[in-house]
Amino acid sequence: MNKYKRAGIVLAISLVVSQSLFSQSTTMPQTVSETIIAPNATLQKLSSQFKFTEGPAVDKAGAVYFTDQPNDKIWKYDTDGKLSLFLDKTGRSNGMYFDGKGNLVTCADEKNELWSISPDKKITVLLTDFKGHRLNGPNDLWIDSKGGIYFTDPYYQRDYWERKKPEIDGEKVYYLPKGQKAAIIVDDDLKQPNGIIGTPDGKYLYVADIRDNKTYRYEIQADGALKNRQLYVSQGSDGMTLDNRGNLYLTGKGVTVYGPDRVKLQTIPVPAGWTGNICFAGKDRNILFITASESVYTLQMQVKGAK
Repeated sequence: MNKYKRAGIVLAISLVVSQSLFSQSTTMPQTVSETIIAPNATLQKLSSQFKFTEGPAVDKAGAVYFTDQPNDKIWKYDTDGKLSLFLDKTGRSNGMYFDGKGNLVTCADEKNELWSISPDKKITVLLTDFKGHRLNGPNDLWIDSKGGIYFTDPYYQRDYWERKKPEIDGEKVYYLPKGQKAAIIVDDDLKQPNGIIGTPDGKYLYVADIRDNKTYRYEIQADGALKNRQLYVSQGSDGMTLDNRGNLYLTGKGVTVYGPDRVKLQTIPVPAGWTGNICFAGKDRNILFITASESVYTLQMQVKGAK
């Protein structure tokens, strides 16, 4: 075979390989961000009329309720895109979650209590203290399928409190069994617990220790106790949620998403000083609703909230 024929064969093979590689590159799977976030979706600011937004909770219809904590108000964002004031004078509600009967359970830290607010706005105080001592300031909560309430109790000094120090040593995670008047401690070895969320099957609970910049996962026991605490990721969080793929969403400087293998999948920048909390909203639970300082945002997703 002469050198010119040999060169022609090499060139032909190179062209075939190049065409094959080009074909593969144009048919590669979508990137992580594209599989989580809807194609061409961008962050949408709904409003910036608030002082500090927190505690988003979604009802069965997909409407979101959230707090403007310093202004002592709860707002509603319905599935038609309407924003309206739901309740004034909320006990300085912070974190919130709906129970199975459609009541909005809130961390009302004006007097360091847990409240239940019915759809017709009737308020019932569920918890006022722990063994006669005022709680530090219930911050965030999650309700299990039995109606029991897990809540975090960090200490953040409020300008509307008369007291200047806590009555309870340490900052803990508690569980209030359904129908009970006394909470139990489920973890007392945290620096400053904050964000909290459980899995829909009731097997696991995630708790963020924001001061220690860690998020833990626990196994939930039949009596509500927790065991086998494991470090999930070395990142704290103010609020958190889960999607239907088991991805965990943490807040603080924007939104950070971790997969079930604990690998960071996505960072969603949010143009605000602090991203406080997050949930999935809408009729199909495929809208990420984000509370961030004085603003609230939405982002269309391809995943849905865990339920």
